[in-house]
Amino acid sequence: MTTWTVFILFFLFPFLELGRHSVDAEKYDDNDEVKLYVNKVGPYNNPHETYHYYSLPVCIPEKIEHRSLSLGEVLDGDRMAKSLYKLKFKMNLEKKTLCTLNLKKKELEKLSEAIEDQYYFEFVVDDLPLRNFVGHLEEGRLFPHTHKVLVWTQYDFVFEYNDRQIISANVSVSDGVELPETPEDDLEIPQTYSVKWVPTSVKYEDRLDRFKARKFFPVTLEIHWLSVMNSMILAFLLISFVAVILMRVVKKDFARYSEDPTGDVDEYGWKIIHSDVFRFPQRKMLFCAVLGVGSQLLCMATIIIVLALAGQFSVHRHGAVNVASCFLYALTSVVSGFVACRLFKQMGEGFRWVQCVHLTSCLFAVPFFVLWGIQNTVAWMYHSTQALPFTTVALMMMVWLFIGYPLTVLGGIFGKNAAGDFDAPCRAKNIPREIPYTPWYRSWMMHYLVGGFLPFSAISVELYYVFATLWSREPYTLYGILGLTFIIVLCVTATVSIALTYFQLAIEDHEWWWRSIFSAGSTSVFIFLYASFYYFRRSNMSGFFQTVEFFSSIFITCYAFFLALGTVAFFASLKFVRYIYGSIKMD
Repeated sequence: MTTWTVFILFFLFPFLELGRHSVDAEKYDDNDEVKLYVNKVGPYNNPHETYHYYSLPVCIPEKIEHRSLSLGEVLDGDRMAKSLYKLKFKMNLEKKTLCTLNLKKKELEKLSEAIEDQYYFEFVVDDLPLRNFVGHLEEGRLFPHTHKVLVWTQYDFVFEYNDRQIISANVSVSDGVELPETPEDDLEIPQTYSVKWVPTSVKYEDRLDRFKARKFFPVTLEIHWLSVMNSMILAFLLISFVAVILMRVVKKDFARYSEDPTGDVDEYGWKIIHSDVFRFPQRKMLFCAVLGVGSQLLCMATIIIVLALAGQFSVHRHGAVNVASCFLYALTSVVSGFVACRLFKQMGEGFRWVQCVHLTSCLFAVPFFVLWGIQNTVAWMYHSTQALPFTTVALMMMVWLFIGYPLTVLGGIFGKNAAGDFDAPCRAKNIPREIPYTPWYRSWMMHYLVGGFLPFSAISVELYYVFATLWSREPYTLYGILGLTFIIVLCVTATVSIALTYFQLAIEDHEWWWRSIFSAGSTSVFIFLYASFYYFRRSNMSGFFQTVEFFSSIFITCYAFFLALGTVAFFASLKFVRYIYGSIKMD
């Protein structure tokens, strides 16, 4: 197999993965076997703390056979295995015995602890999840205090079908058996189940609506369209206000600087630093790498939103967004290499382009793999299904090593060869001009505060909906609003960055390069603060495992926001600075 064949297979794999569930729906004849897979269990309030269903003392077959899973399902924490339930299409069953559990002391304690932690289970039939609680905890009055732990022994399955296709599936539980508070002897618990098939006129194409109508997890996503529209209108007004004011001020500056072309009038403001404003920043390689990775993340986010709007991510395609993100990150690495090495050569450092490629390739990938490694290690310690198998970890590493890194090198070669001169309107002097004293309200701290808060305010409403779905196990479907919010936050970031850069140059401070990145990148600080507020005040998540899962994900998300928004801010500011200094006459 040639290298190009391997590359093509890797390139096609994510699209084959996304289309996994787009094939024809499975059809059944009467009395055909309908496979029910057991999947996972976990605390109701901790969405990412999940364990294999057979980790609990339940009815387990002599030989556990796992279903072949897609990469998206593995990344989503699914671990489906065959069950002892015998289901036949259109065949009703009543109180059929599944097995009789003979629970010993340790197993009773483990089951009681799981019920007290509000464990739920998840089954899968025809790609439809069925969820309910393992048991029930009854807490009585303080005096006298009662504490009862009940385990459900009867599972009632109800399936709706249309012709030969399953439309919906649901499971209810009943017949609770009380577990002893201090178990001493073994306890036998019979497990039974019933099956009922109900015809329906709902078409298979519309079964997604039926699935959405049945909510097992708390419904936290109430779409306040007025709030969303209000946020968008305020963002539009902010952009318009800043743009109009800035245009009037700059136009006034142009008129003042053009009154005396001989230069007899004393220069002040941003014109006087024309020989310093295009002086390249310190740590050029790191600067270029940040812009390269930021451009890559922006390209990747745009493609994901376009795919989402095209209907590639449905609730039945488990982990499709995760799969698309992994492979698109590798494929868009060519963008990071191109942007970083092109700018690096324009800064006169082209002879070190190889080091620039290495730094660009590792700038986001290394922190991501470190945090991912911490997540995976903790998940392994807890024997959670969120822990990825070695083969999946090896696959992800291979994707980065054999696709991401080579494409970064390829992009670096293209960028180095395509780079021309930086073509600045003004030449920089050898000795930098001293920066005058800056009042506190124009300091870098205020720039970071304003530059981060305004973009955050543009996405705060949508951020709530994203958190409420991703951390409440609900599928996110508001991709249209997400795409519009994405455009708005880019516009707000660019507009605010231009305004802050102008104010910085107006007080004769020419070190705007890094500040433009950090001003917009500080949005990530506000996102982290909001995430912390959400975790501690708006959710019921708790425990070391869930805390590690949540905050490691938030850290890498905030880092991605820093790189992406910082890139938008710099290129917007660079375009503005080129424009104003190219529009006036210099000596």
